[in-house]
Order: sequence, then C-alpha cells, then structure tokens
Amino acid sequence: MTSTSTSTSTSTSTATSASTPPAVRPPLPPFTEESARAKVQAAEDAWNSRDPERVALAYTEDSVWRNRDRFLTGRAEIRAFLAEKWERELDYRLRKELWAYTGNRISVRFEYEWHDASGQWWRSHGNEQWEFADDGLMRRREASINDVPIEEVDRRLR
Repeated sequence: MTSTSTSTSTSTSTATSASTPPAVRPPLPPFTEESARAKVQAAEDAWNSRDPERVALAYTEDSVWRNRDRFLTGRAEIRAFLAEKWERELDYRLRKELWAYTGNRISVRFEYEWHDASGQWWRSHGNEQWEFADDGLMRRREASINDVPIEEVDRRLR
C-alpha cells in the first residue's frame, strides 16, 4: 500500500479503518479557492456514497452539528444520524457548490433530491457553514435546509 491514490484510499477507508480516521484530511486550512473547491467536491463525493461510516470519518470525534432542528455532537451521533437519514431518503443524489471561504471556514449551497417510501420525490436545498480543525477534519457544521415536493419528471439530479 505504498502508492495508493486518493480515490483508492477513500474507497477503502470503510473497510480498513472504520474507527481510525487518517491523522490529517487534506486539503488543510487555511483554504485557497482551489483547496476550498476540492474540499467541497470531496464532501459531495462522500455524501453521494450514502455510506455513513465514510462520511462520518471526515468529522472530528467531538464535531458539533446543527442539521435543520437537530443538534448532534460527536462522530458516533453523526454516523447514526446519517444511517437513519439514508434509510428514509431513498435514491439520494446531492450537488454542492462553493459559496465562500476564508481561513478555516467554508460556506456552501447545496441541493439534493430523494424520494420517500411512498414514492414522493423531494428537492432539498439550503446552505451549510463549515469550520475545520488544523488536521482538515470538520469540527463544526451548521445546515439550514428546506424541502419542496416535486414530481419525478421534474428531477434535475439523476
């Protein structure tokens, strides 16, 4: 495992280090436009995997979240939240866009589509504010999200 690409190490992280995250998670703050865009793309890719373990490894052990009206603390709560989310939000597909960045903070706008168990499609959109530790793990996430019912034919993310 001496020459592993980023995509290979990311895809094998669940199998090889489920409870041991990497010591650092580049790109690291302070962010440039290029590194902030890379951080946003990495988050989009991870969330689209719908793998709670993979996504949770991007957060500090004591990460603090506000997600809509829910407040979470720690990687274990985040992991459980994500597992519950993707049991309910079926065929989830997400797009994130860099909105702003400075120092160790990034702001994104996002949109995702999913359907519930009854077959009703939804478009969820909102904003997130992220704050990172020096090791590149996210220590704080604030998310404001709104849901709009849509028809399947009106989906934009496939």
